[in-house]
Formats: sequence, C-alpha cells, structure tokens
Amino acid sequence: MKYDMILAGVGGQGVLSVSVIIASSAMKEGLTVKQAEVHGMSQRGGAVSSNLRLSDQAIASDLIPLGHASMILSMEPMESLRYVQYLSRDSILITATKPVVNITNYPDMDKVLAKIDALPNSIQIDADKLAKQAGSPRATNMVLSGAASHYLPLKIETMENSIRELFGRKGEKVVEINLKAFRLGREVGAPK
Repeated sequence: MKYDMILAGVGGQGVLSVSVIIASSAMKEGLTVKQAEVHGMSQRGGAVSSNLRLSDQAIASDLIPLGHASMILSMEPMESLRYVQYLSRDSILITATKPVVNITNYPDMDKVLAKIDALPNSIQIDADKLAKQAGSPRATNMVLSGAASHYLPLKIETMENSIRELFGRKGEKVVEINLKAFRLGREVGAPK
C-alpha cells in the first residue's frame, strides 16, 4: 500500500497541523511516513505545502513524483491548482472554496472553481461555513481533514485520537470544536 498526498494552503491556515494529524495517525497504525514541507513566507500569507507519503513498506524519497499523488488537500482554491500536475489518473482533489486573496492579481474566483470542477475527481467544500458552525472559523483545516478521511488509509478513531492529542493542551473546548469540525467535514466529504 502506498498513499501520497499534497497538502496546500497559505500561512496560518493549518496545513502543517493537518499534516501532523495524518502523519501521527499513520505511524500509530504502523505505516511508514515521509514528509517534506515548504514554508514560503508563511507568516505573510505565503504559500505553504507539504508532501506526505504513507506506505506499509520503506519509502525512498519524501518528495512525490509528478503524476503520482493520491490526493491534493487544499485549504485555498488557487493553491490547489498549483499542484494538479501531481495528480494521478484515479486521485482526488479536495479544496475549500473560500479564497485567501493575498495578491493583487488574484484570478477570477469563478474561473478558479470552474478549473477545479473540470477535474475528473474533485470536491469543493465551504469549509469556512462548517468551521463556524463547529464553533471556530480557524477549524477549516479540520473540516477538510474530515472530508479527506474517507479517502485515507487510516481509521477514523485513530485520526480523532490524533486530533485530541494535538489540541489537548489548548483545553477540552478546543478539542471538541476541532472534532466537531472534523465530523462535519466527514458528512460533506462522503463519496457520492
């Protein structure tokens, strides 16, 4: 079994938190994990990405070759389009629909979403709305994690335990908000 994914977004959206949850869940389930991160100007809203590779065998490189990603999970729609050349024929792209307009020439949103919709296997989620419903607009990354969980080779219980561990030091209320966001994401991300 091999599962390669690219996580993308901009600084402050929680890309690396999602990567930690998935990687720690995979290790708890006995999988080998390799990860590479890019933190380009993340404090100023710059691009952040992570290559995350999971396998039941040794992994030679932490970088995903073009055309081999099983999933792109993006916190921001335009950022998802940066990585479409990594998708394999049977892979999935999951993205939030709310843009982070951090550049003056941000493309027309309708065109961005239409390009995503034209892909053979994509899911667009109003993660911002669901995160607010869960109790925190900052929980969009957990909404997207929940949507992605249907396609990951991981048990839901393991992922929820990793969420508890990651946010536990922030208190039970924060843990519950993030778990609720994760579960709302699972509801909307279920394969149709």
